Amino acid sequence: MTLSLIPLGVGDAFSALHYSACLALQAEGKWLLVDCPHPIRKMLRENGRRAGAPNLDVGSFEGLVLTHLHADHASGIEGWGFFHHFVLRRRAIVLTHPWVARDLWPGLAPSMGVLARGPERTKTAYKEEDFFEVRTFVDQTTLGPFTIRCRTTWHHIPTVALRIEAGGRTLGYSADTAFDPSLIEWLSDADLIVHETNLGGAHTPYEKLASLDPELRARMRLIAFPDSFDRDASVIAPLVEGERVTL
Repeated sequence: MTLSLIPLGVGDAFSALHYSACLALQAEGKWLLVDCPHPIRKMLRENGRRAGAPNLDVGSFEGLVLTHLHADHASGIEGWGFFHHFVLRRRAIVLTHPWVARDLWPGLAPSMGVLARGPERTKTAYKEEDFFEVRTFVDQTTLGPFTIRCRTTWHHIPTVALRIEAGGRTLGYSADTAFDPSLIEWLSDADLIVHETNLGGAHTPYEKLASLDPELRARMRLIAFPDSFDRDASVIAPLVEGERVTL
């Protein structure tokens, strides 16, 4: 089976119309999640059904690739970890850059680090490794059929763009980033490029992407756009939640 993706969310951090940006990738019958906003199980249920994968759920995934820790990309990780620990009885595999991994548990520890358990409400201490198997990489790693490469982007906090290869095809994902011609070049030979677009600053204005070479734009899809974005007028096709794309 070739590489395909299901957009679980396509909106930006402030969207009232869409779930936050998140992708489910499938190759050779295996699944990989890219970022994990809340409510992740609802996103999986609704958009899995729309895409012809009605049983898609947390336990379907080999692991999670995390681009950065802003809430619109990572607010579902607490629930992801709890579900793995208490329901699936195994650790959640999380792949990310060391700079992102450094701040992961300090952000989760206040809500996951000490839990009151049992009728006596006994306070029980937990560590990151009780919930997660965090595997860091700075260049390339593999998980199941997926080969994952990363490079840092220009954003407010440590963030990585991704190149994910499986089934002889490659997906490029910008993650959150200011417009960066060198990043575009790094992504340019992917079969499909998913690029964010928003209001500038630490994000990429649509006009910058619309000025790219038409052949490159034809292999590009947009994600993380604001509710005001005119999808119909765009010269680059926006992703649609629950609409599977096969590379």
